[in-house]
Amino acid sequence: MARIGSALLVALVAASAQAETELYQTVDRTKVGTEDTFTLEIVVTDPPEGAELQFPTSKDFEVLSQSRSTQASFQIGAGGQTTIQRINKHSVVMRANHAGKLTIPGAQLKGAGKTLKAQPITLDVVAGRLAPPPPPRRQTPPGFPNFPGFPGFPDDDDGFFPPGFRPQEPDIPRNDSDIFIRISLDRDEVFVGEQATLLVTVYSRFDLSNIDTVTMPKLDGFWSEDLATATRLEPTTKEIGGVPYRAYLLRQRALFPVKSGTIAIEPVEADITTGFLVAGQRVHRKSNALSLKVKPLPGGAGKTSNVGKLRLSTEVSQTHVALGEPITLRLVLEGRGNLRNIELPKLSPPPGLKAYEPQITDAFTVLKGQFGGKRVLEYILLAQQTGTFTLPGLSLESFDPETKQYTSSSTDPIELTVSPAANGGTQLSVGTAPNPLDPNEKNQLTAAGLKPLRYAANFTPMEPPLFSRAWFPPAVGAPFALAVLFALGGLTVSALRRSSPEADRARQAKEARARLKAARELALGGKVDAFYGEVERALLSFLEARCGQPMAGLTREALVAALATHGATDDTRARVVAVLDRCDLGRFAPGMGESAAKKQTLDDAAAAMEAFS
Repeated sequence: MARIGSALLVALVAASAQAETELYQTVDRTKVGTEDTFTLEIVVTDPPEGAELQFPTSKDFEVLSQSRSTQASFQIGAGGQTTIQRINKHSVVMRANHAGKLTIPGAQLKGAGKTLKAQPITLDVVAGRLAPPPPPRRQTPPGFPNFPGFPGFPDDDDGFFPPGFRPQEPDIPRNDSDIFIRISLDRDEVFVGEQATLLVTVYSRFDLSNIDTVTMPKLDGFWSEDLATATRLEPTTKEIGGVPYRAYLLRQRALFPVKSGTIAIEPVEADITTGFLVAGQRVHRKSNALSLKVKPLPGGAGKTSNVGKLRLSTEVSQTHVALGEPITLRLVLEGRGNLRNIELPKLSPPPGLKAYEPQITDAFTVLKGQFGGKRVLEYILLAQQTGTFTLPGLSLESFDPETKQYTSSSTDPIELTVSPAANGGTQLSVGTAPNPLDPNEKNQLTAAGLKPLRYAANFTPMEPPLFSRAWFPPAVGAPFALAVLFALGGLTVSALRRSSPEADRARQAKEARARLKAARELALGGKVDAFYGEVERALLSFLEARCGQPMAGLTREALVAALATHGATDDTRARVVAVLDRCDLGRFAPGMGESAAKKQTLDDAAAAMEAFS
């Protein structure tokens, strides 16, 4: 069996040795532009052992890349004779350096004592780009064939591009073709306020170890939002004009133009370091510049400037409350677009229902390359009197750039019912909040804790009678003398009080400032209600001392009128009302327990006292 195999091998080698060597070259097109790439294919059939292939060289052409493939075929002829044919194919991606009738010299094959030469090829080269670039091929993992895409789903080899974005193949620059930066937009024309996506990509023939000092353009004329920023270098393979490149996505930004016309986008610059495990050459690259045509919104002046797919909704915590209980209203904006700049309708509560400034919460997201998400405005509503109130519905007008039409999203009216408070009150007044520091509250456990009901007996010898001691007679007469002194002192104090009401008010004002100091100590604790209640009582006590009349229990209007009667300026009255409103808000609104809010309230209360002194 071994001898039969050896004989067969000798026969195959002999048959292959008799095969004739061939050399020829072809191009995929004979008319190209100076910005086009073309492929030269050199084919060698049955090259002799040790043969050397010399590629054609010419200053008229630039070689961008080379690749090689080898094939072998077996043929069994008549009489069982076997022939082995070996084929080597060399693909060279080239580009012409100038226009004209240019000739590619023939490749040469030297070996076995002779030289073979392929026929030269003449190309008709024109300036610019003659033909569109070939469509990009799908990128698949190594070892997997290119299966066609599913029906109804487009083939997309660039996962970081937005849906429907088919970017033009970037031009390979004449200089620095090994590493270059390109910026691209997902569209050439948009409406004012419509999103255009800017991509910043580095293309390299080599592995890169670092990209730093990235200088982005100013983007004047745009409101921009960051969609994606590369935190590490993760290349994807992309073929440009038949040349394989590594594509590194650096930035992906959403641009919302704020004016119409043609807006220029300046180039991006970056410092790039080549190498993978070991850093290599450091180069500086500058990208291309772009421009975007921005169309004005249809309809002219008077139309809304809101742009996007938007929806408006409202949520209310409860519709039936007692007087003095807060109501939480959430105004929710969601959709796609520049949500930060959307002009929302104003909340207009009916008389008798007060709305405090809203707390804004944003939850922005990026879905399929589109900026959007949700913006929530949370209002605190406080009824000033009992009854039924109707919050009117809200309407948001916007322009949808996809349908090129104006749309409206509306909410339904909300009916609120306010019943009397537990004490039967039908109108909310100033200073009615319970005092968390009232010393007369019942059923409190003191800091000393529980004490035993009985104490242990302690027996001592009998003491001599009190009347036999020397100090007893003076002690008996001392209470009478002290009573006389206290009576005289009380009469004197009463006379002084009746004669100096200004002193009384000054003393009360001093006590009010002392209460404000106590409130500062409460600010360090965690009892938010106690803090704001003490600030309110301190301010009202000061106003009573200053005006000489009770202030607690007055409505805002009555309080302002009393202050005006006693000479308070408009600024002072507004400052007092603002502090009292903040104290009311501090009992209900979230975020008022923060140290900054407490400090602001204390400072405003002190300033109000100082202004009215």
